[in-house]
Amino acid sequence: MRSETGMTGAGKNARRIGAVAGLAAVLVLGAGCTQKPTSAALVVKDKLYAVTPGVLKVRSALVSGEFSDMKVTERVEEISGKVTTPAMLSGKLLLKNMSADQSVQLIGTKFVFVDMQGKAIPFEPGRLATSMKMSGQYGAGERRLEPGQESSQAVETEFPADALNAKRLREIRIDVSYLPSPYREDALSFPVTIGGK
Repeated sequence: MRSETGMTGAGKNARRIGAVAGLAAVLVLGAGCTQKPTSAALVVKDKLYAVTPGVLKVRSALVSGEFSDMKVTERVEEISGKVTTPAMLSGKLLLKNMSADQSVQLIGTKFVFVDMQGKAIPFEPGRLATSMKMSGQYGAGERRLEPGQESSQAVETEFPADALNAKRLREIRIDVSYLPSPYREDALSFPVTIGGK
């Protein structure tokens, strides 16, 4: 059966489907070209935790230590509160050779975070306690301290998230590895003469 325009019913339907498909394509393309509303920029801020007391002083048989300028920092998204960078402890570590007659070769340090029961607080999966080498002058080799000499170094180390909970952390223990060796002074005398004319 043909209509007044000379098209069959099937032809009209095909034309309508083609027009609808064309209109849908224009709408999709138009939607792709329109500006999308801008979402708020992701803002990440440092969240600081004070460490009290601000300065820790301890002493072993040969070495004394002072840990100062301590702070714990984690980076969080401002809106969601999601942690983007896990907590890190930073500060300044000063070690001094307290011996009168032995030099000390500093090898390294390891930080241990101790809970109220005296046990090490574990790190979350994928994070480990970090060890730090005590570098010598100009970053070369291990640091040697003569009697009475001291060495300071900036510290940044992993901090367990669980230690941020109130009343969970009792102390920060710094395991210092060093090799003592007897210190001795000798005088070397070289007899000389100056030739005259």
